[in-house]
Amino acid sequence: MIHTMPEREDSLKLLDEYIDSDNLRQHSKMVAGAMEAYANHLYKTEEEVEMWWTAGLLHDMDWEKYPDEHPNRAVNKILPPLGYPERVISAIRAHAPERTGKEPETEIERYLFACDELSGFMNAVALMRPNGFSDMKVKSVRKKLKDKSFAASVPRDDIQKGAGLIGKKLSEHITFLIEVFKKM
Repeated sequence: MIHTMPEREDSLKLLDEYIDSDNLRQHSKMVAGAMEAYANHLYKTEEEVEMWWTAGLLHDMDWEKYPDEHPNRAVNKILPPLGYPERVISAIRAHAPERTGKEPETEIERYLFACDELSGFMNAVALMRPNGFSDMKVKSVRKKLKDKSFAASVPRDDIQKGAGLIGKKLSEHITFLIEVFKKM
């Protein structure tokens, strides 16, 4: 039996159904944009680009309504019956290994892990700047990373681990994401 992945519109509706917070919706869309940009950069097929975007968009979909079950509620109960492919579900599972026991291994899993926390952190940096992402420099992001009181809930180790998982220097990863977020 062939499953076709739900369309972007359906995924966006699903996001809106589960997330009320504008900030969390914004984060989800930023991670989706980062994942799509990396998939294109890596010359993925159109179908793969859609999977990468979808994994980024829906990775935190159950965070608000089921914080104690995140992301297990989404990957076990919500997404499978809706026809989302196992690669998308597995990537979402692997973005929170401490909650699921699934480490990021495949390329899509590693990139989602790498884009998640850093996107959130960079958005916090952008909110503190008069011009947001438009004139952001790697140096300013790295400086804020050293300030443990700034966006204190963001695990710095995960940001560093993520860059390593995708084989990039942290500065290179930040540079790529600045360019992506400037266009959003």
